Amino acid sequence: MLRSMYSGISGMKNFQTKLDVIGNNIANVNTFGFKKGRVTFKDTMNQTISGASAAQDNRGGKNPMQVGLGSTISTIDTIHTGSSLQTTGRSLDLGIDGDGYFVVKQGDAQFYTRAGNFYLDDRGTLVNGDGLKVQAYNQNNQLGDVVVDVNAVLAAKPTKNIDIIGNLTNTQSGFVVTQQVKVIDNDGKAHSINIHLKKTSTANQWDVYVNTSHPDDPSSPTRTTSFNGSTNPGTFDLDLDGDGTNDLTGLTLNVTQLTQSNNASNAVIDPDGYAEGKLESFNIGAMGEINGVYSNGEINVLGQLALAKFSNTSGLTKAGNNLFQESINSGTANINVAGEGRGTIAAGSLEMSNVDLSEEFTEMITAQRGFQANTRIITTSDEILQELVNLKR
Repeated sequence: MLRSMYSGISGMKNFQTKLDVIGNNIANVNTFGFKKGRVTFKDTMNQTISGASAAQDNRGGKNPMQVGLGSTISTIDTIHTGSSLQTTGRSLDLGIDGDGYFVVKQGDAQFYTRAGNFYLDDRGTLVNGDGLKVQAYNQNNQLGDVVVDVNAVLAAKPTKNIDIIGNLTNTQSGFVVTQQVKVIDNDGKAHSINIHLKKTSTANQWDVYVNTSHPDDPSSPTRTTSFNGSTNPGTFDLDLDGDGTNDLTGLTLNVTQLTQSNNASNAVIDPDGYAEGKLESFNIGAMGEINGVYSNGEINVLGQLALAKFSNTSGLTKAGNNLFQESINSGTANINVAGEGRGTIAAGSLEMSNVDLSEEFTEMITAQRGFQANTRIITTSDEILQELVNLKR
């Protein structure tokens, strides 16, 4: 049989494969996080009719003569270039701006994806559309599920430290600076107390009055703080409700960031502690941190999403459902948080498919014409064989 016939068959098979890949790309033009495919060809075996010969004294060298035997598939690549982010406004829709893949797990099987349309299941676990659990990264280099308990309660934290920051005017004795602050007692109840800073007659010394309506109240706990060394005025035990029992113990006033100069007084008093709060909402930041917002005004980090990066992203294996798996040629997943050599996370948006329809339709036309040309090779070869058969009638 003619070699050209089999070359045409190989070409038809290759262009059919290319059309299959193009068709899959077009079918996923609106699939979030989809990465398009590409087919490349290479020639296959060559039949040597005569080999090359070297130059001699009486005659020059001769090139080899070879007849190709068709083409074959060289590679089917997955193109992992990034695509535009489409704004959705949904808080659990996450896009990656830059490199990296979300990590999801089903049992012990670990997968990677760029599709960030996530949901909460009945247990508050963050999952993708197929129920695979989205993974968070912690400082112990371990992965764990992301759980958002919408009924979570943040326990009260008693006030143990009050920072006094800023400047006090270096002025005459008896000058008073007063501020009212809210503190939390040992039972988690909120109280308002007054703090007075009163200049004494001694240089660089102030009296501190806590939980009193005015300075010089003999019932108020009083301490003296000195500058030029910023000595803290010890600890306070306070009876906040007047029942004779100290409701707040071990309260420390930190004055190490307080100065005294001729400038105006601008001291700010900042207590720690907070009352009990219930989770009201949550949001996801650019570094993947899941911030829980509580009714007491506190913001608590519930977890931080993990992102994976690979030495060779083209070596990843498609596992279907917008998922990828490691392969022997992709390298081991380097998992960490966003922003450390990885992209940032854009909440309320999803990454669009990187399929370009104009490019795909152009490739479809060239593949169709290539397929037609190879059919002509087979048709022509068949006509030649027909002529050979007709030599004997």
